[in-house]
Amino acid sequence: MASGDDDDPIIQEIDVYLARSLVEKLYLFQYPVRPASMSYDNVTHLAARIKPKQQKVELEVAMDTMSPNYCRSKGEQIALNVDGTSSEDSNVYSTKMMDKQTFSAIQATTNTSRYAAAVFHKGELHLTPLQGILQMRPSFTYLDKADTKHREREAANEAGDSSQDEAEDDVKQVTVRFSRPESEQARQRRIQSYEFLQKKQAEEPWVHLHYHGIKDSRSEHERQYLYCQAMDTTENTELVKTPSEYLSMLMPPLAEEKVVKPMGPSNVLSMAQLRMLPLGEQVKTLMKNVKVMPFANLMGLLASGTDSTAVLRCIQQVALLVQGNWVVKSDVLYPKNTFSSHSGVPAEVLCRGRDFVMWRFTLERTLMRKEVAAIIKLPPEDVKDFLEQMSAPRLNRGWEFLLPTDHDFVKKHPDVAQRQHMLWLGIQSKLEKVFNFSKDDFVPKKDAQMEPVHVSGDQRLKSARENARENHATMQRELDARRLKASRYTGSSNESGALVQVKQEPMSDSEEPMDTSGPLTNGSINGYPNSTSPVSDPHNGHSHSFTPELQDFVRSTFRKHYVLCLSEVKRLFNLHLASLPTGHSVYGHVTDRMLQDTILQSQCKQILVPFPPQSNATAEEQKVFGLWESGETFDKHRQVLFEIFMKNYRVRRNVIQARLTQELGDAVTKTDVDRLLKECCMSLGGMWYLKGTVPS
Repeated sequence: MASGDDDDPIIQEIDVYLARSLVEKLYLFQYPVRPASMSYDNVTHLAARIKPKQQKVELEVAMDTMSPNYCRSKGEQIALNVDGTSSEDSNVYSTKMMDKQTFSAIQATTNTSRYAAAVFHKGELHLTPLQGILQMRPSFTYLDKADTKHREREAANEAGDSSQDEAEDDVKQVTVRFSRPESEQARQRRIQSYEFLQKKQAEEPWVHLHYHGIKDSRSEHERQYLYCQAMDTTENTELVKTPSEYLSMLMPPLAEEKVVKPMGPSNVLSMAQLRMLPLGEQVKTLMKNVKVMPFANLMGLLASGTDSTAVLRCIQQVALLVQGNWVVKSDVLYPKNTFSSHSGVPAEVLCRGRDFVMWRFTLERTLMRKEVAAIIKLPPEDVKDFLEQMSAPRLNRGWEFLLPTDHDFVKKHPDVAQRQHMLWLGIQSKLEKVFNFSKDDFVPKKDAQMEPVHVSGDQRLKSARENARENHATMQRELDARRLKASRYTGSSNESGALVQVKQEPMSDSEEPMDTSGPLTNGSINGYPNSTSPVSDPHNGHSHSFTPELQDFVRSTFRKHYVLCLSEVKRLFNLHLASLPTGHSVYGHVTDRMLQDTILQSQCKQILVPFPPQSNATAEEQKVFGLWESGETFDKHRQVLFEIFMKNYRVRRNVIQARLTQELGDAVTKTDVDRLLKECCMSLGGMWYLKGTVPS
């Protein structure tokens, strides 16, 4: 330093003073959306308020409505949208015109210890530390109020429309629940939630301020506090520091943070580092990265000579057996107190949804994403994650399990397979309670874990073609026999002397006459039946391959749901087919016409209910069927209800109750009406709709 003194002489010495009068009150306001040449110093400030703890400031500034740059029509329109036509004291714009603008503060930095306001006067530098640096930006909260007004008007209009119907005051049952004591984990989650932070911010009251212009006498008086008020006291000591120490105080060296080098990328495993871990951690790490793996592959990734019995013991702690392969457990992928990266759903809910997907794969090879999402009711991104972890999309077949069934493992370790099978039965019972689905919707295959079946696409296509040829030959023989029998009864001729012929039903899907988009399912997936019982179709003269099993399915479905549209019946039928073992279907090739005729022959009737004018229902969704006769006394209640809905697509409860009392007498109770509405109707906006006419 001594050698550099001659090259860097001292030009001037300045005394520096620390002013403390405004230490906790001095803020720096910045206006980032306004150029420095256009300040707000000469603009009228109407109001100011602050929340000191949050350092949140709001300023109301008047707008020059007489300026040639001001659009009066837009200003009046904004005021009308915000306040409406009423004149109230709470209106935002009292002049019926947008005549003011609000600025709201955003903290530019949370640490202001390195910032100060400086005043240089008569060779002295006075510094006052800043309490906060705030960026003032325009606030558009008036748009939120306009949106609220708009929704209120829409709600009022809807209420006005519905008031045309007869109003009623229904007595509603209220369930009182007592909250359980809050755990520490739940309390921490609640404190860190966005709603809690918003509530805490709203609890701090506003402190209203008076604004004084830059040339106001009060401002001049306050600016005097920027100078140190106690310059002659002993507190102002000289700075006795060497130049190096003073420089270090001004610019302290940055502390080097010691960063622990990660083991590797999240999707890459170092086998050398992996094998340094305990066996249980090795298995857990591998399963978390791979997610689905045969046992033989797992043994190949571990060090040679590893005991398979010990590996089996470890794998059962972190994975479950699905079709002879090991799939990592849900709670390993989604630990406790974590949330979905897509939707923020808690880990407990994610685990239940993923367990349902895994359980379904223990029963069948393929799943439909929409059906899974409809049951577990999770965001689409999470459902897609579940499926991508253990399956792959297949064209027109949904999502197929990633690996073929490992029969060798099941045969080699029957005790492990049986133990896993019993574990899945316990998981199934829990899932049934959580998601409230019926066992009829998913019929488990017999010993699905012990005797899984996997058939390739080529094998299915070959089997379907062979079955089609056999069915064609069988049907041809039956048709020949019917021709011979018919010729005996009619003398081998009709009135014109021509032979009587019976039209053969086409075998291909493209030639099949259909009511809507096509057949319900592809018969080649589950195979064709060995024998069929043709039933004549009065609509088109064709004979259908109709089985009593189809009628049993329709009857059981309508005794459970009572009212269904054609598309929903098709969906349930496809779901039922998917639960059957591959190649064991007894339904054959079922078309829309066959299914519709079967419904009408199963004590059901089509309900010609009118649909709302704005409804986007398809032709299949507009075909609504209801159970007309089931042998119960309650059939009369349903028949009266169906007749009501044939005249109007939405009805109030009191209208239904009055009509039931009129038709069936005073014996109709509130319990009967509740049961009827629960079985056949849905409530929406205070009105009742027939099931199938509005989205579930």
